[in-house]
Amino acid sequence: MDAMNTQRSLLNRSLEGLRRTWAELNTSLRGEAAWSLAPDLPDADLAFLRDRVRACLAMSGAEYARRAEATRIGHAYAALSATGRTRFLRLLGTEFGTDESAIDTAIEAWRASRSTAARAALRESLSSPRVRLLTLLNSLPEGIKFLVDMRGELLDVAGQDEALGEVERDLKLLLHGWFDVGFLQLRRIDWHTPAAFLEKLIEYEAVHEITSWQDLKHRLASDRRLYAFVHPNMPDEPLIFVQVALCRDLAGNVQALLDTGAQAVPPEDADTAIFYSISNAQRGLAGISFGNHLIRRVVNDLKQELPALRQFATLSPIPGFAQWLAKSLKTGPDTSAESGLHETERQLLHGTTHADWHRDPPLAAALQPLLLRLCARYLNEVDPRKRRARDPVAHFHLGNGASIARLNWMADTSAKGLSQSFGMMVNYLYDPREIDANSENYSRSAQIACAPALRDNPGRRRWPWQARPDDATAP
Repeated sequence: MDAMNTQRSLLNRSLEGLRRTWAELNTSLRGEAAWSLAPDLPDADLAFLRDRVRACLAMSGAEYARRAEATRIGHAYAALSATGRTRFLRLLGTEFGTDESAIDTAIEAWRASRSTAARAALRESLSSPRVRLLTLLNSLPEGIKFLVDMRGELLDVAGQDEALGEVERDLKLLLHGWFDVGFLQLRRIDWHTPAAFLEKLIEYEAVHEITSWQDLKHRLASDRRLYAFVHPNMPDEPLIFVQVALCRDLAGNVQALLDTGAQAVPPEDADTAIFYSISNAQRGLAGISFGNHLIRRVVNDLKQELPALRQFATLSPIPGFAQWLAKSLKTGPDTSAESGLHETERQLLHGTTHADWHRDPPLAAALQPLLLRLCARYLNEVDPRKRRARDPVAHFHLGNGASIARLNWMADTSAKGLSQSFGMMVNYLYDPREIDANSENYSRSAQIACAPALRDNPGRRRWPWQARPDDATAP
């Protein structure tokens, strides 16, 4: 199942669960049947919901009644189709924003008096009615998951409509506060974790597909660790999770790591922890970063459990490399400054258009030094407009304080690995002594921390330190 279909499936299941929960809550609060609204929310039903939202927000001093009304609104939203939900969210964006005249009046009152009461009134005027409704929905059972899923849907359409964009920005601001890292709990996942939680890990895994329960059991074996961040109000949902392999030295081939028949390394004999998959599980929390905190917490946890570990690194994909190179090839020999290719090299690279090029030893041997050189250059390049590394995975790890340590040839020969990066993967090194300085230098001046062999000699023809294509376990 592709990522988009997975997200839709999870959203539909989440909304179905909310409908059941809120239907029971509504019955206990009001004893009334749910509203009967058409799924696509035609104009008459939209007008009805508009009136109910206004009535809910107008209630004063009646928290019980306001909560009951919010429950009915949330239950109605969860029963709508995607079209109906978009119409409702557009209503919130167009008719339940801040009152600019009220803000102007509050500003003038504060300027005139500078009193505490005037400051409070100004703060109140800046809070839109829709934010008050969203905050009220958060107070309901599973309300925070409801709002996370709501933003996840909004992210797909907010760029097409300013009103929807307003609602998405409000939600992001609220979620930033509610998901502050101080609220999150680090949970180590093992085979005894409830099956419902493990099933979600299978569905949310975004880097290396978990193909079966046996595959998952292998990823939870004695030489593996899996950690997740959870929120106290979403205890049954991973927010982000990382998979770790305990190894002897750096790993250079992901198929070897994922091989369910491989012999386990006794944890006490391991000297390296390899982070080989990091997956964000909640689409609605995009842009709210937990990765930096997760990695640091896991490093500290592993150091306490296994003092013999001497290095912490990733085995990461390079998802943007093939696309970058293809764009460079299209620019022509006179303008190909990004790649610096000679015409003979350009012709050689066209060999990668054959599906089985990596199975042709002479062709693969000829391409290896060229592709490694170009990939090293790509990983070290900064996008001048965004002032960040071109590769999205590189940007994530460099921003978290890692350094580029090693390129690995034929490290991922899956169809995805070959199409994204010609089978290459990269080790990012997390040195606890350098993480803070690396992160600061990258965020302040886009300075990329990188091993000298990749930074200073991008044109070298020999790479004695990379994994050999005929030895999947070579360092």
